[in-house]
Amino acid sequence: MTEKTKELPVKVGCDRGLCHAAVGRQDRQLNTYDWLADVPGNADTTDLVEVQFKHTRKGYYHNVNNLDLKKGDVVAVEASPGHDIGVVTLTGRLVKLQVKKANLKSADDIKRIYRIARQTDMEKFREAKAREHSTMIESRQIAKGLGLDMKIGDVEYQGDGNKAIFYYIADERVDFRQLIKDLAAAFHVRIEMKQIGARQEAGRIGGTGPCGRELCCATWMKNFSSVSTNAARFQDISLNPQKLAGMCAKLKCCLNYEVDDYVEAGKRLPGRDIILQTQDADYHLFKSDILAGMVTYSTDKNIAANLETISAERAKQIIEMNRRGEKPVSLQDNGRKPVEVKEHIDLAGGDISRFDKAKKKKKKKKHNNRPNDNSNKEESGNKDAE
Repeated sequence: MTEKTKELPVKVGCDRGLCHAAVGRQDRQLNTYDWLADVPGNADTTDLVEVQFKHTRKGYYHNVNNLDLKKGDVVAVEASPGHDIGVVTLTGRLVKLQVKKANLKSADDIKRIYRIARQTDMEKFREAKAREHSTMIESRQIAKGLGLDMKIGDVEYQGDGNKAIFYYIADERVDFRQLIKDLAAAFHVRIEMKQIGARQEAGRIGGTGPCGRELCCATWMKNFSSVSTNAARFQDISLNPQKLAGMCAKLKCCLNYEVDDYVEAGKRLPGRDIILQTQDADYHLFKSDILAGMVTYSTDKNIAANLETISAERAKQIIEMNRRGEKPVSLQDNGRKPVEVKEHIDLAGGDISRFDKAKKKKKKKKHNNRPNDNSNKEESGNKDAE
């Protein structure tokens, strides 16, 4: 090793331009990639810190005590009342963008980070988490006893065990004032009810989608946008409810991923109702490959007959020619008529029993030879007797 190589600075924890300190995974939600993690002084630009709790719940806090926090640190943060335990998922400049994306209404929503979690804090945290499942089962029984049309999907205890968040699903508005009183009397904690939708529940439960990968809502998706059947129509997808619905029984969120590209590509295709006229026949649109920009036309409006596939540009050229009163010889670019394909003779379409007739004839011949053989044997027997 030379002296020059010794003097070269080495980036700790970084390889091939990516820094592994920027990537982390806690629970089921994939963290935001911090592409500024290896920039010097990035963590000192702001005291805002992103902290993640159970499943998809995240919060933003001020590092007022100037703690040396890194991604993955377990911290005790301010809560109302008491404190909560979470994991640091992001620091530095990108936290400001995340705060803006979260649409926090006031600065009071951003509270403080107390300290890095101690051993006593973690013991209380584990005790509180151990009660979540039993609390959820008992709370469902209480809600059923009150006759409420709702489903309690999950329960999350605060880090110090003084508060519990009940996540519920309901199609209509529910009056749960009596339910809160009964839950507080049963569990002796402060109760908070938070309504979630079917997609949020699927993200909290997790699972594998029909594509074979983990659900997007359980890995990286945090904001849910509305999905309509128009997204399937633009992509020329069959409107089959069973195939379009996801694990949450709602339309798949992935229908929105490529719809913009399909809309832009669809603008370059000719209209579905436009008929292309040639010297021999009229052609109707049969199907189209949106992204490839290819369209297939048929001489019959209802069935596939004399199909010809051309580019969208060629189709628009023929449309302009038809508007001028001109008709091309064919749809192809070279202007030649398509080569007629000879009909294939179906060898199995004839009388297959002809093969059986030959076998029957052979059997008859054998049957006719048998008496002759017996007569010959009798004649030879008589000669021997003589």
